Order: sequence, then structure tokens, then C-alpha cells
Amino acid sequence: MREITLRQIEVIRAVMLRGTIAGAAEHLGVSAPGISRLIKHTEESLGLKLFERKAGLFVPTVEAGKVFDQVREVYKGVENLQTALASLQKGQDVRLAFASAPSVAQFVAARAIRQIRARYPDLYIDLNILKIEETVDYLLLERGEFVIMSSPVHNPGLDNEEIAHGKVVAIMPDGHPLGQLERVSVHDLAREPLVGIDPTDPYGRLIARPFHDAGIDPTHSMRGRFAQTVVSLVRHGLGVALIDEFSVAEVYLPGVVRRPLVEDGTITIYAVRKKGRSLSTFADYAIRQFCRELRDARRWSNPKAADPS
Repeated sequence: MREITLRQIEVIRAVMLRGTIAGAAEHLGVSAPGISRLIKHTEESLGLKLFERKAGLFVPTVEAGKVFDQVREVYKGVENLQTALASLQKGQDVRLAFASAPSVAQFVAARAIRQIRARYPDLYIDLNILKIEETVDYLLLERGEFVIMSSPVHNPGLDNEEIAHGKVVAIMPDGHPLGQLERVSVHDLAREPLVGIDPTDPYGRLIARPFHDAGIDPTHSMRGRFAQTVVSLVRHGLGVALIDEFSVAEVYLPGVVRRPLVEDGTITIYAVRKKGRSLSTFADYAIRQFCRELRDARRWSNPKAADPS
């Protein structure tokens, strides 16, 4: 006896539902003669009469009852599969965990998550904010799928992928004289009270590099641990600072003026993941959204757009 195919099951079900060959053909969007031939061929192959004709309708035979019970179960399983796929496509009952450096988390992460939520409205998102020294355990212990960092994480068990490049910019309080300049030099900043980050911190070392490249050893009047802290201190008139443009990538940033540097200062953003780990569809999509939002961040942090006056 030949095995029954999924197409034959589909046709049998259509005849069961509609009761006629013409109705089954309409249901499946095919020709009636094709349905008739397939039913006849199936019955011959199985050596079993599936339908008998009563009052113009095709009625399942008694002896084929078990076959039709299984056909119903097959389609119940297919419907359950379709429901599961629809839920998965929306992210229902799925958790996406990832982390970000504080500088990227400030504004860029929220815009990336907005795009992720639009694509997967039911996805549960667990966003952590990590310093670089916390990244290794987070990824190797698989607490999350990836981390967005402003420095590479050096560990043989991790992969670092460059996903964006940005600039280091100068920030000062609203109304500060340096805000009148189109571009600000580190030599100008060095004469002012400086707010910074510990230079032994990878991010702090990165941000201070334009000073060192210019032969200046910056003296901080105060320090913060995170980029957000530096921005807040500057906003309250406690000094000027260098910061990465992603930390101030917002059109309206009251109390803070942003200006490009005369000197070159660059920053690279990395997507860090556990080596050999396959990322979920959701994580892949999330990284693509971070790439997009980081690429577009310059239009948010453009000083002319930010400071329309």
C-alpha cells in the first residue's frame, strides 16, 4: 500500500468540509476534475473507499472513519503550528536579553528598542546596563545574547564586531563662551574646569585621547563614572567635557551645548557576543537596529539641530 501524501490529506479534508467535488475545488482554488481524479487515485492506492455519494453529497464511509479522525488530528496539529508560528513572529512568550554600555544606552538604545518592539510587539525585552568589566561574565554565563560596547572586550571566549563609528565632541553649559565657537579645540577646553572619567577606565581613556594626542595631560576638576553623570555635571554648570556623540544623540538636550572638536577624536561601537553562540532571530534583528540607530545618531547630535538659536 502506498503512503498517503500531505496533498491527498488536504484534498480529503476539503471534500469532508464542503461535501462536494466542486466545493472542495473552490475551497482549494483548483479545478474540480483534478479533485475528482485525486480522490479516485487515493482510494485505489489505499484499497479503501473513502466516500459514498448520498443525495448529491460526498459522505465519509463508515470503514474510513479512523482515517478521517486522523485527518482531523493532522489539521488540528497544523492549526496549532500556525498559532505557534504567529505567536513567535510577534515575539509572544519569548525573552530577548542583551546589554549596552551606558553611553549607548542613554538615547540610542531606546530608539533601537522602539524599532524592535514595532517588529515584535509581544517580545519581552531585558536590557541591562553594563561597564566593560561586567561584560565577560554576562556573556560567558549566557545571561544575555550580546552586549553593545564602546570598547572591544578582550577575552578568548568572545567575538567583537565593529558596528558603528562616531566622533568625540565637546560639551559645555548653555551660555558658556566656548559655545559661541563653531568648533572647539582641546586647548580651549584645557583652560576650563574639566569634568571627566577616570583615565584608567577604557571609556575614560578613549574620551581623553584627543587631549593626549595634542600633548595635553588633562586635569579634571571632578569626575563621574558614567557618561550620563558627566553630561549632568556639565548641564549644571560645573565644567566642560569631552564626550562621545552617542551619549548626547538627542535633538533637545536642555542646558548643554555641543560643538565639534578641531582635533580628531573617534569612537568605535562593538557588538560583543559569546564565541560560537548562534544568536536568535530577535537578537540578529536587534543588532541590525542598533547599527541603524548608531548610523543615524549624528543627525540627532548635530549641534545646529540641537541648538537652533
